[in-house]
Amino acid sequence: MSHSKKSSRKQTPASTQIVVGLIVSVFALLALCCGGWMILSSLVSSTAGPQAAAPAQPVELTIAYSPEKADLFKSLVADFNAQNNKAPNGTRLVVKAIEMEPDAMVAGAAAGDFQAMSPDSSIWLGQVDRAWADAHGAESALVGATTRYAVSPVVIAMWRDVAKTMGYPDKALGWSDLLAKAQSDPNFKWSHPSTTSASGLLATLAEFYAATGKTRGLTVEDTQAQRTLDYVSAIEKTVRYYGEGEWATAQRVIQQGRGYLDAFVCSEQIVVWARSKGADIVAIYPAEGALWQDHPLALLEQPGLSDTQRLTFARFSDFVRSPEAQKKVLSLGYRPADLSIPINAAGSLIRADNGVDPTQPKTSLQVPAPNVLDTVKETWLLTKRRTNVMLVVDTSGSMAGDKINNVRDALKIFVDQIQNDQERVGMVLFSSEVYNTLPPQELRTNRQALYSTISSIKSGGNTAMLDAVKAAYGQLQKLNDKGRINAIVVMTDGLENNSKISLKTLTSYMRDSNQAGVPVVVFAIGYGKDADWNTLKSLSDSTGGQVREGNLETIKQLYKILSTYF
Repeated sequence: MSHSKKSSRKQTPASTQIVVGLIVSVFALLALCCGGWMILSSLVSSTAGPQAAAPAQPVELTIAYSPEKADLFKSLVADFNAQNNKAPNGTRLVVKAIEMEPDAMVAGAAAGDFQAMSPDSSIWLGQVDRAWADAHGAESALVGATTRYAVSPVVIAMWRDVAKTMGYPDKALGWSDLLAKAQSDPNFKWSHPSTTSASGLLATLAEFYAATGKTRGLTVEDTQAQRTLDYVSAIEKTVRYYGEGEWATAQRVIQQGRGYLDAFVCSEQIVVWARSKGADIVAIYPAEGALWQDHPLALLEQPGLSDTQRLTFARFSDFVRSPEAQKKVLSLGYRPADLSIPINAAGSLIRADNGVDPTQPKTSLQVPAPNVLDTVKETWLLTKRRTNVMLVVDTSGSMAGDKINNVRDALKIFVDQIQNDQERVGMVLFSSEVYNTLPPQELRTNRQALYSTISSIKSGGNTAMLDAVKAAYGQLQKLNDKGRINAIVVMTDGLENNSKISLKTLTSYMRDSNQAGVPVVVFAIGYGKDADWNTLKSLSDSTGGQVREGNLETIKQLYKILSTYF
């Protein structure tokens, strides 16, 4: 018996070697016949023992977030990714963040550019579903699971010394106080963004609530009542000019200093940020009540959304609501969504020495139904302060080719974006001299003339920009309309070289006329690296305006942005 077992153990390796050898020979012949050496290599390797599987590639969930919370959101994403989260199969779960303005988010969501979004307010989510339905004819909603991880009330940011003249901090200030100040002091300058931004829409909605005396349940009938329209219109007529968003305005306030604006609408955390930059600004919580930005994090039910991406969203949603993340929210000037975390917790920036009040707002207003929001937007177009705008366009020889084509497109976009036909828009074309002037008229009468002039633009000649700005400025002074925003948007890609008037003479003339006549603001655009930046800056500085940089890629978007100021 023992002999039999011993003999058996000697024969088995030999038989195994023979079988393996035959298998390898057969597949080797097959591989040679088919030219498949890779197949042979794989099979031979498999006979030598198991190999380690290649590690699974990380799965990304792309989330678009609004610019004002870049520091917060990028920090939360970095903390989440550092945890090396994994799916049950070992796949690493990664969040990729991209910064985007909320209105661009709406279009990007419908186009499938990302799988989740975190705008500044939930008011955008309904617009996403509507854009999705319009683009795809889909009945089901695109916006899926949603959570909120930070909130911030919408306030009126004001320089402390200005607020004190109005009774701060002893008196609770509201929209009526702002109206009284603006009407009694012609030098008082304040602004809020257009209703294409969350802070602009929420501030305008707060004005409508103030007009009705309500704090919730605003109706379409309320927004269209004559008493409401008169009140909101009176406030809006005192706006210096509008803008593209709270974050852009806050940055301008820091860059241009005390003389830029006396007050502007923004969220509370922007006040905290501005204070960190040295601006002695305080938050005014309207006595009539305030609305809140609620910073939702929403999954988009895009076709092709994977289970792993859903898992990544769920894990990230849990993370941003975790105690660790909520404390970071508080440490960066936002209020946590987790109400169990006190606002005065360690590390909180919601403190009086940061110009904000953790006990405010005393009254929170209710966001009304979508149809009411739509009516508020439409009504605002009728009640907002009107505008007289002159477009000053460089058509010199250096603008040939793609530049002049893009400028034509950009100008059309600008005119398209101004929806109210009661706004006045004019145009001055220049090269070696001013050769075409369209006086500012209401768009209901000259919109087509503007389109026709824009389409006919051709390049050639030198650059008489100063003469063109003077011509546009003269047109606005001739109107003598102090009830409207008066502005010049001037664009050039080169150096001034052919004007009769000097820069010093023109800027002195505009400063004097702004004091004695009609205030006009110059928005200057430098197109390309050869633009005359010093001249453009002098023109804008002399009128309290701005200088912007454009190029082939951004000029269309830049004109679209500037249209929100009017």
